[in-house]
Amino acid sequence: MIRKAILSDIDKALLITKACAREMIHNHIYQWNDAYPNKKAFETDFNRDEFYVLEHNNTVIGCITISTFMDAEYHDVPWLTPNDNNLYVHRLAVHPEHQNKGYANELMQYAETFARKNNFNSVRLDTFSQNQKNLSFYEKRGYKRLSEIYFERQSAYPFYCYELVL
Repeated sequence: MIRKAILSDIDKALLITKACAREMIHNHIYQWNDAYPNKKAFETDFNRDEFYVLEHNNTVIGCITISTFMDAEYHDVPWLTPNDNNLYVHRLAVHPEHQNKGYANELMQYAETFARKNNFNSVRLDTFSQNQKNLSFYEKRGYKRLSEIYFERQSAYPFYCYELVL
């Protein structure tokens, strides 16, 4: 079940993203670290009412941010649709113990359905260029790779911007 997060879900999401970061680092994917994702990001998501969690057997096992806010890093991206009616996905995570069971698909389907029901033009996101699993995941869902952005506190490698036109 996917639901809006409550305040206590922030710490649960941090545990999930830290577990994901450890798993990625173990696999030589340096996408997330101690600086990101962080509590401040989840608090901002929560305060904007854009933070969702996935529960399985009464345990939070995943999270996603579905936002209407366009981050400054995205302003120079050559998006496929105008910048006035779009959703942005951030901090999608499923605890490593629950990965490869379709939960990330469930979270993305929720975001895409939300976007369609609310007449958004597209869903936009970025993902790490060195994470082949994520690149394939979004491309199989029909997302188009557009350009690169950099988050130097996370990695010297670029992040690819993607958009799904609805």
